[in-house]
Amino acid sequence: MSAPERIPQKPGVTAEAVLARGELTVHGRIAEASNAVLYATAGLDGHHLPCVYKPIAGERPLWDFPEGTLAQREVAAYEVSRALGWDLVPPTVLRDGPHGEGMCQLWVGPTPDDPGDPDAPERGPDGLLALVDADAPEPGWKAVGFADVGGGRTALLVHADDERLRRIAALDAVINNGDRKGGHLLPLADGRLFGIDHGVTFHIENKLRTLLWGWAGEPLPTAVRAALSLLQDQLADAGPLMARLRELITAAECEALRDRTADLLSDGHYPRPTGEWPAIPWPLV
Repeated sequence: MSAPERIPQKPGVTAEAVLARGELTVHGRIAEASNAVLYATAGLDGHHLPCVYKPIAGERPLWDFPEGTLAQREVAAYEVSRALGWDLVPPTVLRDGPHGEGMCQLWVGPTPDDPGDPDAPERGPDGLLALVDADAPEPGWKAVGFADVGGGRTALLVHADDERLRRIAALDAVINNGDRKGGHLLPLADGRLFGIDHGVTFHIENKLRTLLWGWAGEPLPTAVRAALSLLQDQLADAGPLMARLRELITAAECEALRDRTADLLSDGHYPRPTGEWPAIPWPLV
């Protein structure tokens, strides 16, 4: 099923409701993931949605993220994306499951039990990122920098000058994403683009690491500024968004989120690497 077909159409039934209250059945583990990432289905009122279930018990501790859990940060990233008015993060909830509390997120793209479906949406960053043997990007592409490709050779890392990526770059700047790899970008055949794996986010110190530096220092588009203004309005202390975020991340991280949003609006430009932290994640995918 394509992602749009998975969203329940019955009035009053949402993907979030199915993920949060549906019976969760685990089918297997995604072996290449560093933490416990389980492929599952959630079933409620006749709706069955494929999903990713990441139990907190399966998380590896991180020295620089001592507060909270990766699962909670993933849910917080979804809440911020919604507040921006963007459909960039698949529906994500925090819930109990067969292996304890964890993050449950709608699966995007072909599922592990049906990887050969010719009609399934594409999965992966194809057409959005590339390594090219050139000193400058071609029209329609933005340069990130040179990357070591082995054997003493380097190649120019570029990403598409794509409106969807512009939004993800802004989202990453707001949530302080420390791990925007190529494999965390999932384009669908219907033209939508999702970002996943937002566990390393919301730190109070600058941790931004991304492959989307092509707009560094450039003015924020009008539509992006409007979305950031919408988010800023919702980050008021008495608002429901801030109340929800304080259930997921620390008070200091909530305040840092509000400061980053205000700083982006005040500066009016995409951020530049500071040089205090590796700017590009590794591996690239």
